[in-house]
Amino acid sequence: MNTTVILVGTLLPLVGTMLGSAFVFFMKRDMPERLQKALLGFASGVMVAASVWSLLLPAMEMESGRGAASVVPSAVGFLLGVGFLLLVDELTPHLHLGASRAEGPRSKLSRTAMLALAVTIHNLPEGMAVGVVFAGSGHGLSLSAALAVSIGIAIQNVPEGAIISMPMHAAGNSRLRSFAIGTLSGVVEPLGAVAILLLASWFVPVLPYMLAFAAGAMMYVVVEELIPEASQGTHSNLSTLGFAAGFVLMMVMDVVLG
Repeated sequence: MNTTVILVGTLLPLVGTMLGSAFVFFMKRDMPERLQKALLGFASGVMVAASVWSLLLPAMEMESGRGAASVVPSAVGFLLGVGFLLLVDELTPHLHLGASRAEGPRSKLSRTAMLALAVTIHNLPEGMAVGVVFAGSGHGLSLSAALAVSIGIAIQNVPEGAIISMPMHAAGNSRLRSFAIGTLSGVVEPLGAVAILLLASWFVPVLPYMLAFAAGAMMYVVVEELIPEASQGTHSNLSTLGFAAGFVLMMVMDVVLG
């Protein structure tokens, strides 16, 4: 495997988050609701397309010789990924953007800290997905396909970073602090990717399960957080258009680069 490509691939999602978080230095205090809806939809579309084309379909292709049983690792891994994120969600005190009440166990953490934890939970499966596809390169997945996943997640992290840092600033934090919180929320992605890569020798024998696991975790985030936030209130049609744009972009990238 090309070490340089893997290093760049694991860092790209964090770079995307940093670029998006930097919007707080150039935009007004509040992000326009129309723009936020479109960006949430776009992020959802990228994650759904990545889950299907880059994770679930390759997982089933790896088991194609088993006939009808080829779907078992994907189904089991997907459900385990959903269950894992559900457990993390229940055990971690966090606060979603725009929500008045925190979720998870009671905590004395500040609203800022709980907002950051919510985003960290969101970013965890993305980092895992990047690590899994790079661990699988050379074992049924191409390096270019793995890089496509990393680029796709980095692209959707740009609007995501802005969605984090802008409300932080609107809540009273300084621009620099808001940028730092937005950036730190993305640090879990390369850390998660590196952790998977360090354990790659363990995961290769169960790679189809791990690919589906990452897909399930990402889909949990989309259905539990992104789509509800994008659909509530007015201008939900913009989130639908954003979803379509993100989905098509990730689908095309996976086919062209894969």
